[in-house]
Amino acid sequence: MKSIFGFCSRGRTGVSLPALDVPRSEGIPEGLSREDDGNVGLPRASEGQVVRHFVNLSTRNYHVDKGMYPLGSCTMKYNPKLHENLARMEGMASVHPLCPDDQVQGTLEMMHHLGELLCEITGFSGVTLQPAAGAQGEYCGILLIKSYHESRGESHRNEVLMPDSAHGTNPATSTLADCVVVGVESNAQGLVDPEDLRRKAGPNTAAFMLTNPNTLGLFESHIEELTAIVHGAGGLNYMDGANMNALLGIARPGDMGFDVCHLNLHKTFSTPHGGGGPGSGPVACSAELAPFLPEPVVRKDSRGVYRLHRERDPFGRLLAFHGHIGVLLKAYAYILTMGAEGLREASEAALINANYLKARLSEYFDNPFDNGPCMHEFVLSGERQAAKGVKTLDIAKRLLDYGLHAPTVYFPLIVHEALMIEPTDTEGIEELDRFADAMISIAREAEEKPHLVTDAPVNTPVLRLDEVKAVKDLCLVEPREGGDGA
Repeated sequence: MKSIFGFCSRGRTGVSLPALDVPRSEGIPEGLSREDDGNVGLPRASEGQVVRHFVNLSTRNYHVDKGMYPLGSCTMKYNPKLHENLARMEGMASVHPLCPDDQVQGTLEMMHHLGELLCEITGFSGVTLQPAAGAQGEYCGILLIKSYHESRGESHRNEVLMPDSAHGTNPATSTLADCVVVGVESNAQGLVDPEDLRRKAGPNTAAFMLTNPNTLGLFESHIEELTAIVHGAGGLNYMDGANMNALLGIARPGDMGFDVCHLNLHKTFSTPHGGGGPGSGPVACSAELAPFLPEPVVRKDSRGVYRLHRERDPFGRLLAFHGHIGVLLKAYAYILTMGAEGLREASEAALINANYLKARLSEYFDNPFDNGPCMHEFVLSGERQAAKGVKTLDIAKRLLDYGLHAPTVYFPLIVHEALMIEPTDTEGIEELDRFADAMISIAREAEEKPHLVTDAPVNTPVLRLDEVKAVKDLCLVEPREGGDGA
């Protein structure tokens, strides 16, 4: 009889248990015991078979312990396993969120100090650790801005300006917060056009929402002019902190004229990104916006005791409790481990790695915004290959045959056949060269033997899928013997 392991032979066992020293339970329903006729379908396997089964599965799946994830904008970098162990410490992991403050001083002290560190890194004076993800951090930031305007009698300010290269969550967040999205054009250099921003900023402007460096991997060199334009119109400036990997210890949003910024701790500060979470998206803000942060926040009283402080709550909680403590603890450990110099070194390594890959690949792929050095990521175009019948999606699938994960494709939308590549700070020269060599080889295949790319992948456990059919006709389980999958 087949099982999840593909075998089920009587007589095999993976563990030897001692003899029962208590009366045997007779309460097992008929048909659910191993001694019955096997209807349950439980596997009978040796320890070696079980270990080999799961090791085999792990080699089929791609993971950060196996190779690099060059996903632009997503920052899938290797993170120290030590921080995973720290997050599992019983004194932190087993704390109930409703414990009295006096019984969780260690946790509250960690949260308070982490908030101080994040304020120092961003150049702000207020912070909340509550948001559970970057998108929720964005939502918190926009609600902060709306609350600020409403407190000044300017509730009519409901327009959020954002560039045409923005992350998709930016317009979605603004719409969810009942704001009107106003697009701002990029110029020929891939940067925000100051004149278009000046034309669109006005009496209804609530905020200018910008990622810096932007999604093309370029630093907005006129950032102080841009933020001044918005302030001049009475609006506030929001920075999407998704790309803080490029700025740690080098530049701070608060010094650029921003009023609020969220950070993706699960991207920048040592929590494995991907797999559905958990994440963490703390929001840091200026002193003017700090009174509108969601409560509670951790404060230290005159006796040195840490308390969850509740003073005002303009728009309610964002999370049932106080944030994803395990993620916060990993970020705290990362910052303390790295120190100020280490954080800067991490960003510098990310910049160097990205520029190295860009230099190696620019000869083989189009670069629509080649304005000199990039930041921690860069965007190429596969239009040259598309002209030969090889699309960016084909290139991504062919990379699987080389044992590599594909970069982000078809984003940002202002680049046709986009390939968005971020090598991160944790990859060495050997892995960078392996990726570059594979990309160059695929570029040559597209010229000389395009069918090798358009038929890919051919070396993976699952071959090329009909993606349209997969969406319309989902099959989520392996078909049973004598039947169809459900």
